[in-house]
Amino acid sequence: MYAAMKRLVGRRSAQVALVCVAIACMATMTHAQAQPVPSGEGLPADLLPRDLSPWGMFMAADRLVKAVMAGLAFASVVTWTIALAKWLELAAFRTRLRKLHEAIAGARSLAEAQTRIGEMSNAAARLVRAAVLELEKSPDRSDREGIRERLAATIERIEATVGRGLGRGTGILGTIGATAPFVGLFGTVWGIMNSFIGISKAHTTNLAVVAPGIAEALLATALGLAAAIPAVVIYNYLARSIAGCKALFANTSTEVLNLTSREIAQPTERRRAPVMPARVPAE
Repeated sequence: MYAAMKRLVGRRSAQVALVCVAIACMATMTHAQAQPVPSGEGLPADLLPRDLSPWGMFMAADRLVKAVMAGLAFASVVTWTIALAKWLELAAFRTRLRKLHEAIAGARSLAEAQTRIGEMSNAAARLVRAAVLELEKSPDRSDREGIRERLAATIERIEATVGRGLGRGTGILGTIGATAPFVGLFGTVWGIMNSFIGISKAHTTNLAVVAPGIAEALLATALGLAAAIPAVVIYNYLARSIAGCKALFANTSTEVLNLTSREIAQPTERRRAPVMPARVPAE
């Protein structure tokens, strides 16, 4: 290239041209190295990064995303409230049932079991009173199978009522655990959609503009997981606890059936009448 220029314009002109080209290249490289990375200084104030704390992102989010976040926070409060209430309820139920189970299992007759339970009105006491009432309504003790079947049907209804009472409220936990992640994902999708709309209106892909809206949207997913994971764990724990209470109540029902079988199997002269008339309280 230098030889060609030398033949066309002469040696001195060729040297001057090469020096000029070198200076131009050096100036271009220096300008490129000194060019600052866009920092958002030329962007409008409303497009600059906002407060990215959880509360700041919540306040800056879209109205629909705010509603989703508030709903998930309320669901989390409901989850922990039900967890505390059911834990206390099941603990008290288990404690009372164990004491009555020991009292009924140690009794030698329905009369003695009724004396031990006294005026209690819980589920285990209803089992004993149901057995006593069935014997009062069945003067013909020779129909042993009929007495057993009727008493078993009554006890089955009592067990079903107790099971429904123990499981009350746990369905809400299952619903929260199954739906909260999808509700949070809906809020995230809506927030990201708004972020892309903002990018289109601002005619810029600067990360300082994009990041706050996406962070606000992802906060909805985080709240959804924060509500769903404890709900699923607590639901499974309560399900196991309720199953244990039902099993203990079934053992108590078996003890009452055994006492009734021994009662109707005794000869007439050896039967002892119940200490007091009993009625099954209304459910």
